[in-house]
Amino acid sequence: MLIGVVGKPSTGKSTFFKAATLAEVETANYPFTTIKPNHAVGYVKIDCVDKEFEVQCNPRMGYCLNHKRFVPIDLLDVAGLVPGASEGAGMGNQFLDDLNQANALIHVIDVSGSTNEKGEPVDPGSYDPANDIKFLEKELDLWYLRIIRKGWEKFARQTKQENLEAYKAIAKQLSGLRVTEDIAKSTLQELNFPTNLEEWTEEHILKLTTRLREKTKPMIIAANKVDVSSGEANYKKLIEQFPDYTIIPCSAESELALREAAKKELIDYVPGEKEVKIKGDLSEKQKQAIDFIQNNVINKFNSTGIQDTLDKVVFDVLQMITIFPGGVNKLEDKDGNVLPDCFLLKKGSTALDFAFRLHTDIGKGFIRAIDVKTKRTVGKDHILKNRDVVEIITKA
Repeated sequence: MLIGVVGKPSTGKSTFFKAATLAEVETANYPFTTIKPNHAVGYVKIDCVDKEFEVQCNPRMGYCLNHKRFVPIDLLDVAGLVPGASEGAGMGNQFLDDLNQANALIHVIDVSGSTNEKGEPVDPGSYDPANDIKFLEKELDLWYLRIIRKGWEKFARQTKQENLEAYKAIAKQLSGLRVTEDIAKSTLQELNFPTNLEEWTEEHILKLTTRLREKTKPMIIAANKVDVSSGEANYKKLIEQFPDYTIIPCSAESELALREAAKKELIDYVPGEKEVKIKGDLSEKQKQAIDFIQNNVINKFNSTGIQDTLDKVVFDVLQMITIFPGGVNKLEDKDGNVLPDCFLLKKGSTALDFAFRLHTDIGKGFIRAIDVKTKRTVGKDHILKNRDVVEIITKA
Protein backbone atom coordinates (compact mmCIF):
# COMPACT_ATOMS: atom_id res chain seq x y z
CA MET A 1 0.00 0.00 0.00
CA LEU A 2 1.36 3.38 -1.03
CA ILE A 3 0.16 6.70 0.38
CA GLY A 4 1.28 9.90 -1.35
CA VAL A 5 2.05 12.99 0.74
CA VAL A 6 1.31 16.04 -1.40
CA GLY A 7 0.84 19.80 -1.20
CA LYS A 8 2.38 23.09 -2.22
CA PRO A 9 5.91 24.02 -1.06
CA SER A 10 6.64 25.13 2.53
CA THR A 11 3.47 23.78 4.15
CA GLY A 12 5.49 21.47 6.39
CA LYS A 13 4.89 18.53 4.05
CA SER A 14 8.38 17.09 4.40
CA THR A 15 8.28 17.70 8.16
CA PHE A 16 5.01 15.73 8.23
CA PHE A 17 6.71 12.95 6.25
CA LYS A 18 9.75 12.94 8.53
CA ALA A 19 7.57 12.94 11.66
CA ALA A 20 5.59 9.99 10.31
CA THR A 21 8.64 7.96 9.28
CA LEU A 22 11.71 9.43 11.05
CA ALA A 23 13.35 9.22 7.64
CA GLU A 24 16.26 11.55 6.99
CA VAL A 25 14.80 14.11 4.59
CA GLU A 26 15.67 17.74 4.02
CA THR A 27 13.21 20.19 5.53
CA ALA A 28 13.29 23.95 5.05
CA ASN A 29 10.89 26.85 4.66
CA TYR A 30 11.52 27.62 1.00
CA PRO A 31 10.00 26.24 -2.21
CA PHE A 32 11.26 23.00 -3.76
CA THR A 33 13.33 21.76 -0.84
CA THR A 34 12.20 18.34 -2.05
CA ILE A 35 13.14 17.66 -5.67
CA LYS A 36 13.27 13.89 -5.88
CA PRO A 37 10.45 11.98 -4.15
CA ASN A 38 11.25 10.57 -0.70
CA HIS A 39 10.09 7.02 -0.03
CA ALA A 40 9.93 5.60 3.50
CA VAL A 41 7.87 3.46 5.86
CA GLY A 42 5.20 4.89 8.13
CA TYR A 43 2.86 3.01 10.46
CA VAL A 44 -0.83 2.77 11.24
CA LYS A 45 -1.82 2.04 14.83
CA ILE A 46 -4.31 -0.47 16.23
CA ASP A 47 -5.00 -2.08 19.60
CA CYS A 48 -2.87 -5.21 19.48
CA VAL A 49 -4.64 -8.53 20.02
CA ASP A 50 -1.77 -9.81 22.18
CA LYS A 51 -3.35 -8.34 25.31
CA GLU A 52 -6.47 -10.44 24.75
CA PHE A 53 -4.31 -13.57 24.80
CA GLU A 54 -2.24 -12.28 27.75
CA VAL A 55 1.00 -12.45 25.78
CA GLN A 56 3.51 -9.97 24.36
CA CYS A 57 3.78 -10.00 20.57
CA ASN A 58 7.05 -9.95 18.62
CA PRO A 59 6.36 -8.18 15.31
CA ARG A 60 8.42 -9.26 12.34
CA MET A 61 7.61 -5.94 10.66
CA GLY A 62 6.50 -2.84 12.54
CA TYR A 63 6.53 -2.69 16.32
CA CYS A 64 4.34 -2.76 19.44
CA LEU A 65 4.29 -0.17 22.27
CA ASN A 66 2.10 -0.70 25.33
CA HIS A 67 -0.02 -3.16 23.36
CA LYS A 68 -0.49 -0.68 20.51
CA ARG A 69 0.52 -2.43 17.28
CA PHE A 70 2.11 -0.32 14.54
CA VAL A 71 1.64 -1.86 11.09
CA PRO A 72 3.89 -0.66 8.23
CA ILE A 73 2.68 1.23 5.16
CA ASP A 74 4.65 2.91 2.36
CA LEU A 75 4.72 6.70 2.21
CA LEU A 76 5.87 8.82 -0.71
CA ASP A 77 6.72 12.52 -0.28
CA VAL A 78 6.76 14.31 -3.63
CA ALA A 79 8.01 17.82 -4.31
CA GLY A 80 5.70 20.75 -3.65
CA LEU A 81 3.04 21.33 -6.30
CA VAL A 82 2.26 24.83 -7.56
CA PRO A 83 -0.55 26.22 -9.75
CA GLY A 84 0.00 25.00 -13.30
CA ALA A 85 1.65 21.76 -12.14
CA SER A 86 -0.45 19.71 -14.56
CA GLU A 87 1.04 21.80 -17.39
CA GLY A 88 4.57 21.33 -16.12
CA ALA A 89 4.99 24.34 -13.81
CA GLY A 90 7.59 23.64 -11.13
CA MET A 91 8.37 20.28 -12.78
CA GLY A 92 4.76 19.43 -11.93
CA ASN A 93 4.27 16.71 -14.53
CA GLN A 94 7.17 14.73 -13.12
CA PHE A 95 5.94 15.04 -9.55
CA LEU A 96 2.36 14.14 -10.45
CA ASP A 97 3.52 11.11 -12.39
CA ASP A 98 5.40 9.96 -9.28
CA LEU A 99 1.96 9.54 -7.68
CA ASN A 100 0.62 7.12 -10.31
CA GLN A 101 0.65 4.09 -8.02
CA ALA A 102 -0.56 5.83 -4.86
CA ASN A 103 -3.68 4.28 -3.30
CA ALA A 104 -4.61 7.52 -1.55
CA LEU A 105 -3.25 11.01 -0.89
CA ILE A 106 -2.56 13.04 2.22
CA HIS A 107 -2.79 16.71 1.29
CA VAL A 108 -0.71 18.74 3.75
CA ILE A 109 -1.83 22.37 3.88
CA ASP A 110 -0.61 25.33 5.92
CA VAL A 111 -3.83 25.98 7.79
CA SER A 112 -2.38 29.08 9.47
CA GLY A 113 -2.38 30.87 6.10
CA SER A 114 1.27 31.91 6.42
CA THR A 115 2.36 30.78 2.93
CA ASN A 116 0.89 32.01 -0.36
CA GLU A 117 -0.06 29.92 -3.39
CA LYS A 118 3.60 29.61 -4.42
CA GLY A 119 4.74 28.54 -0.96
CA GLU A 120 6.32 31.90 -0.15
CA PRO A 121 6.12 33.22 3.46
CA VAL A 122 3.41 35.78 4.20
CA ASP A 123 1.88 37.11 7.41
CA PRO A 124 -0.11 34.41 9.27
CA GLY A 125 -3.79 34.64 8.42
CA SER A 126 -3.25 36.73 5.26
CA TYR A 127 -3.74 33.78 2.88
CA ASP A 128 -6.86 31.59 2.72
CA PRO A 129 -5.88 27.88 2.96
CA ALA A 130 -9.18 26.93 1.31
CA ASN A 131 -7.53 28.01 -1.95
CA ASP A 132 -5.00 25.21 -1.58
CA ILE A 133 -7.66 22.51 -1.33
CA LYS A 134 -9.37 23.82 -4.47
CA PHE A 135 -6.05 24.21 -6.28
CA LEU A 136 -4.94 20.63 -5.70
CA GLU A 137 -8.29 19.22 -6.80
CA LYS A 138 -8.01 21.25 -10.01
CA GLU A 139 -4.41 20.20 -10.73
CA LEU A 140 -5.16 16.53 -10.13
CA ASP A 141 -8.21 16.69 -12.40
CA LEU A 142 -6.17 18.37 -15.14
CA TRP A 143 -3.46 15.73 -14.70
CA TYR A 144 -6.00 12.95 -15.30
CA LEU A 145 -7.46 14.96 -18.18
CA ARG A 146 -4.04 15.31 -19.81
CA ILE A 147 -3.58 11.54 -19.76
CA ILE A 148 -7.04 10.65 -21.05
CA ARG A 149 -6.91 13.37 -23.73
CA LYS A 150 -3.79 11.86 -25.34
CA GLY A 151 -4.97 10.88 -28.80
CA TRP A 152 -8.63 11.01 -27.70
CA GLU A 153 -10.12 11.25 -31.22
CA LYS A 154 -8.15 8.25 -32.43
CA PHE A 155 -8.88 6.42 -29.19
CA ALA A 156 -12.67 7.07 -29.46
CA ARG A 157 -12.73 6.08 -33.15
CA GLN A 158 -10.78 2.88 -32.53
CA THR A 159 -13.10 1.94 -29.67
CA LYS A 160 -16.10 2.21 -32.02
CA GLN A 161 -14.39 0.32 -34.86
CA GLU A 162 -13.34 -2.56 -32.61
CA ASN A 163 -16.75 -2.58 -30.91
CA LEU A 164 -14.93 -2.26 -27.57
CA GLU A 165 -17.09 -1.31 -24.61
CA ALA A 166 -16.35 2.19 -23.36
CA TYR A 167 -15.48 1.17 -19.80
CA LYS A 168 -12.91 -1.36 -21.01
CA ALA A 169 -11.30 1.20 -23.28
CA ILE A 170 -11.13 3.82 -20.52
CA ALA A 171 -9.70 1.34 -18.02
CA LYS A 172 -6.99 0.47 -20.53
CA GLN A 173 -6.22 4.14 -21.19
CA LEU A 174 -5.95 4.96 -17.45
CA SER A 175 -4.57 1.69 -16.10
CA GLY A 176 -1.46 3.52 -14.89
CA LEU A 177 -3.67 5.54 -12.53
CA ARG A 178 -5.18 2.39 -10.95
CA VAL A 179 -8.41 2.70 -12.91
CA THR A 180 -9.80 -0.84 -13.21
CA GLU A 181 -12.60 -2.04 -15.47
CA ASP A 182 -14.91 -2.26 -12.44
CA ILE A 183 -14.16 1.35 -11.47
CA ALA A 184 -14.60 2.60 -15.03
CA LYS A 185 -17.84 0.65 -15.47
CA SER A 186 -19.45 1.84 -12.24
CA THR A 187 -18.40 5.45 -12.97
CA LEU A 188 -19.93 5.44 -16.44
CA GLN A 189 -23.12 3.96 -15.01
CA GLU A 190 -23.27 6.76 -12.43
CA LEU A 191 -22.71 9.48 -15.04
CA ASN A 192 -25.02 7.94 -17.67
CA PHE A 193 -22.95 9.21 -20.62
CA PRO A 194 -23.51 8.28 -24.30
CA THR A 195 -22.06 4.86 -25.13
CA ASN A 196 -20.38 6.26 -28.25
CA LEU A 197 -17.22 8.06 -27.11
CA GLU A 198 -17.19 10.17 -30.30
CA GLU A 199 -20.32 11.92 -29.00
CA TRP A 200 -18.62 13.06 -25.81
CA THR A 201 -17.96 16.75 -25.27
CA GLU A 202 -15.12 18.29 -23.28
CA GLU A 203 -17.54 18.59 -20.36
CA HIS A 204 -18.20 14.83 -20.45
CA ILE A 205 -14.50 14.07 -20.34
CA LEU A 206 -13.81 16.51 -17.50
CA LYS A 207 -16.66 15.11 -15.38
CA LEU A 208 -15.34 11.61 -15.96
CA THR A 209 -11.78 12.50 -14.96
CA THR A 210 -12.97 14.24 -11.78
CA ARG A 211 -15.00 11.24 -10.69
CA LEU A 212 -12.22 8.79 -11.52
CA ARG A 213 -9.74 10.92 -9.61
CA GLU A 214 -12.01 10.92 -6.56
CA LYS A 215 -12.27 7.13 -6.70
CA THR A 216 -8.67 6.23 -7.46
CA LYS A 217 -6.87 8.97 -5.50
CA PRO A 218 -9.10 9.56 -2.44
CA MET A 219 -7.69 12.33 -0.28
CA ILE A 220 -7.52 13.38 3.34
CA ILE A 221 -6.48 16.87 4.49
CA ALA A 222 -3.73 17.34 7.09
CA ALA A 223 -4.31 20.87 8.40
CA ASN A 224 -0.71 21.50 9.46
CA LYS A 225 0.55 24.41 11.62
CA VAL A 226 -2.78 24.47 13.47
CA ASP A 227 -0.86 25.67 16.56
CA VAL A 228 0.31 28.81 14.72
CA SER A 229 -1.77 31.98 15.17
CA SER A 230 -4.97 31.90 13.07
CA GLY A 231 -4.50 28.14 12.52
CA GLU A 232 -7.33 26.98 14.78
CA ALA A 233 -9.79 29.57 13.44
CA ASN A 234 -8.97 28.65 9.83
CA TYR A 235 -9.32 24.94 10.64
CA LYS A 236 -12.86 25.48 11.95
CA LYS A 237 -13.77 27.39 8.77
CA LEU A 238 -12.46 24.60 6.55
CA ILE A 239 -14.55 22.02 8.39
CA GLU A 240 -17.64 23.99 7.38
CA GLN A 241 -16.47 24.74 3.83
CA PHE A 242 -15.48 21.18 2.93
CA PRO A 243 -17.90 18.82 4.70
CA ASP A 244 -17.07 15.95 2.34
CA TYR A 245 -13.41 15.91 3.35
CA THR A 246 -11.82 14.47 6.46
CA ILE A 247 -9.67 17.32 7.81
CA ILE A 248 -7.26 16.60 10.68
CA PRO A 249 -5.66 19.39 12.77
CA CYS A 250 -1.90 18.77 12.79
CA SER A 251 1.39 20.03 14.14
CA ALA A 252 4.12 18.14 12.31
CA GLU A 253 6.91 20.00 14.11
CA SER A 254 5.47 18.95 17.48
CA GLU A 255 5.18 15.30 16.45
CA LEU A 256 8.72 15.28 15.07
CA ALA A 257 10.07 16.73 18.33
CA LEU A 258 8.21 14.11 20.38
CA ARG A 259 9.30 11.17 18.24
CA GLU A 260 12.93 12.23 18.23
CA ALA A 261 12.86 12.74 22.02
CA ALA A 262 11.29 9.29 22.45
CA LYS A 263 13.93 7.77 20.18
CA LYS A 264 16.62 9.22 22.47
CA GLU A 265 14.69 7.78 25.46
CA LEU A 266 14.15 11.23 26.93
CA ILE A 267 10.38 10.70 27.07
CA ASP A 268 7.82 7.90 26.94
CA TYR A 269 5.50 8.62 24.03
CA VAL A 270 3.22 6.41 21.98
CA PRO A 271 2.37 8.21 18.69
CA GLY A 272 -1.20 9.40 18.67
CA GLU A 273 -1.64 9.09 22.42
CA LYS A 274 -2.34 11.99 24.76
CA GLU A 275 0.19 11.24 27.51
CA VAL A 276 3.84 12.29 27.34
CA LYS A 277 6.06 11.22 30.25
CA ILE A 278 9.46 12.77 30.83
CA LYS A 279 11.96 10.11 31.87
CA GLY A 280 15.35 11.40 30.71
CA ASP A 281 17.57 14.28 31.79
CA LEU A 282 16.02 17.22 29.95
CA SER A 283 17.22 20.79 30.05
CA GLU A 284 14.83 23.48 31.23
CA LYS A 285 14.37 24.60 27.63
CA GLN A 286 13.51 21.05 26.54
CA LYS A 287 11.00 20.68 29.38
CA GLN A 288 9.33 23.93 28.35
CA ALA A 289 9.10 22.69 24.77
CA ILE A 290 7.44 19.44 25.89
CA ASP A 291 5.04 21.37 28.14
CA PHE A 292 4.15 23.68 25.25
CA ILE A 293 3.35 20.74 22.98
CA GLN A 294 1.32 19.04 25.72
CA ASN A 295 -0.73 22.12 26.59
CA ASN A 296 -1.06 23.90 23.24
CA VAL A 297 -1.31 20.97 20.85
CA ILE A 298 -2.16 17.63 22.48
CA ASN A 299 -4.54 18.87 25.17
CA LYS A 300 -6.27 21.22 22.72
CA PHE A 301 -6.55 18.92 19.69
CA ASN A 302 -6.26 15.48 21.39
CA SER A 303 -3.01 14.70 19.55
CA THR A 304 -0.49 16.21 17.15
CA GLY A 305 -2.63 14.80 14.33
CA ILE A 306 0.09 12.92 12.44
CA GLN A 307 -0.83 9.43 13.61
CA ASP A 308 -4.54 10.22 13.33
CA THR A 309 -4.05 11.22 9.70
CA LEU A 310 -2.26 7.98 8.81
CA ASP A 311 -4.86 5.88 10.63
CA LYS A 312 -7.83 7.63 9.06
CA VAL A 313 -6.51 7.53 5.50
CA VAL A 314 -5.95 3.76 5.75
CA PHE A 315 -8.89 2.65 7.88
CA ASP A 316 -11.58 5.23 7.05
CA VAL A 317 -10.75 6.45 3.55
CA LEU A 318 -9.36 3.21 2.09
CA GLN A 319 -11.57 1.01 4.29
CA MET A 320 -8.83 -1.42 5.33
CA ILE A 321 -8.85 -3.90 8.22
CA THR A 322 -6.05 -5.75 10.04
CA ILE A 323 -5.85 -9.54 10.25
CA PHE A 324 -3.38 -11.63 12.30
CA PRO A 325 -2.40 -15.15 11.25
CA GLY A 326 -2.27 -17.51 14.23
CA GLY A 327 -3.16 -20.96 15.50
CA VAL A 328 -5.72 -22.08 18.07
CA ASN A 329 -3.04 -24.03 19.91
CA LYS A 330 -0.03 -21.94 18.99
CA LEU A 331 0.38 -18.21 18.39
CA GLU A 332 4.13 -18.50 17.75
CA ASP A 333 5.99 -19.03 14.51
CA LYS A 334 8.77 -21.61 14.09
CA ASP A 335 11.25 -19.18 15.68
CA GLY A 336 9.10 -18.64 18.77
CA ASN A 337 7.90 -15.15 17.81
CA VAL A 338 4.41 -14.46 19.14
CA LEU A 339 1.87 -13.07 16.64
CA PRO A 340 4.72 -11.89 14.39
CA ASP A 341 2.58 -10.80 11.44
CA CYS A 342 -0.31 -8.46 10.85
CA PHE A 343 -1.80 -7.87 7.39
CA LEU A 344 -3.85 -5.06 5.94
CA LEU A 345 -6.81 -6.26 3.86
CA LYS A 346 -9.74 -4.51 2.24
CA LYS A 347 -12.88 -4.39 4.36
CA GLY A 348 -15.19 -7.19 3.22
CA SER A 349 -12.32 -9.63 2.60
CA THR A 350 -13.06 -13.31 3.13
CA ALA A 351 -11.13 -16.12 4.78
CA LEU A 352 -10.14 -17.31 1.31
CA ASP A 353 -8.89 -13.82 0.38
CA PHE A 354 -6.69 -13.92 3.47
CA ALA A 355 -5.38 -17.38 2.58
CA PHE A 356 -4.31 -16.14 -0.85
CA ARG A 357 -2.75 -13.06 0.76
CA LEU A 358 -0.58 -15.35 2.88
CA HIS A 359 0.51 -17.42 -0.12
CA THR A 360 -0.95 -18.60 -3.42
CA ASP A 361 -0.43 -22.26 -2.43
CA ILE A 362 -2.27 -21.68 0.86
CA GLY A 363 -5.18 -20.18 -1.06
CA LYS A 364 -5.28 -23.05 -3.55
CA GLY A 365 -5.10 -25.65 -0.76
CA PHE A 366 -7.72 -23.94 1.44
CA ILE A 367 -10.02 -26.34 3.31
CA ARG A 368 -11.36 -24.18 6.14
CA ALA A 369 -10.38 -21.42 8.55
CA ILE A 370 -10.66 -21.05 12.29
CA ASP A 371 -11.48 -17.86 14.17
CA VAL A 372 -8.81 -18.20 16.86
CA LYS A 373 -10.56 -15.88 19.32
CA THR A 374 -13.80 -17.87 19.30
CA LYS A 375 -12.31 -21.20 18.11
CA ARG A 376 -15.14 -21.34 15.59
CA THR A 377 -14.61 -23.03 12.22
CA VAL A 378 -15.56 -20.86 9.24
CA GLY A 379 -15.71 -21.38 5.49
CA LYS A 380 -13.98 -19.67 2.59
CA ASP A 381 -16.75 -17.05 2.20
CA HIS A 382 -16.63 -15.96 5.84
CA ILE A 383 -16.27 -12.16 6.04
CA LEU A 384 -13.37 -11.16 8.27
CA LYS A 385 -13.53 -8.44 10.92
CA ASN A 386 -10.86 -5.96 11.96
CA ARG A 387 -8.30 -7.50 14.35
CA ASP A 388 -9.41 -11.10 13.70
CA VAL A 389 -6.85 -13.81 14.39
CA VAL A 390 -7.24 -16.52 11.77
CA GLU A 391 -5.80 -20.01 11.31
CA ILE A 392 -5.95 -21.45 7.80
CA ILE A 393 -6.28 -25.23 7.40
CA THR A 394 -4.98 -26.51 4.06
CA LYS A 395 -4.66 -29.80 2.22
CA ALA A 396 -1.68 -31.81 3.39
